[in-house]
Amino acid sequence: MPRIATVPAEPGPLTLDLDATALVIIDMQRDFLEPGGFGESLGNDVSLLAAAVPPCRALLAAARSAGLMIVHTREGHLPDLSDAPPAKVARGAPSARIGAPGPMGRILIRGEAGHGIVRDLAPAPGEIVIDKPGKGAFYATDLGAQLADKGIASLIVCGVTTEVCVHTTVREANDRGYRCLVVSDACGSYIPAFHEAGLAMIVAQGGIFGWVAPSDAVLPVLAPAASP
Repeated sequence: MPRIATVPAEPGPLTLDLDATALVIIDMQRDFLEPGGFGESLGNDVSLLAAAVPPCRALLAAARSAGLMIVHTREGHLPDLSDAPPAKVARGAPSARIGAPGPMGRILIRGEAGHGIVRDLAPAPGEIVIDKPGKGAFYATDLGAQLADKGIASLIVCGVTTEVCVHTTVREANDRGYRCLVVSDACGSYIPAFHEAGLAMIVAQGGIFGWVAPSDAVLPVLAPAASP
């Protein structure tokens, strides 16, 4: 039988078929979240992003127990930058551009230490890891094909940053017909006002891009679906 659950969310309750739902954790990478990483080297307060780790960890554990499809994403580029548009590489100070040496290896380059996901959210064997060259998780990746292969219709989304990679992924997913639930305290931004505005945009006009709920509204819905 289908496992149907309803999440109390904004702008209204969202009913999910848990067998057709995936958890998508966006870009919880060391360079963005950890002290001494690239994000902090730019003057950002990384604790604002690190605060999302415990809620993400709780969601990840609950999703694993409930047998949901789990997707992790990482933003980064090939070492030769062949997948990085020149306009993107040109942004930033000369010493802080994509591919330049950073505190944890070359900035936004796949395989470097800073590109890796933080230890508390490390992917388990069998979980999908999407290496994306852009802000959205669908652009130039096989995420859409992998979701379709599993019959996924709804996404529970968390990660960083709220207004950039999370927002872009949700917008991409919305255009592809997915129903998206963004978990508010499991997302974060270096700029708190952007976090709040990003969440408000999602639920505006009756949920123009999706739904938003805190983790304490989502976790009880996943718990009854956990394997005995």
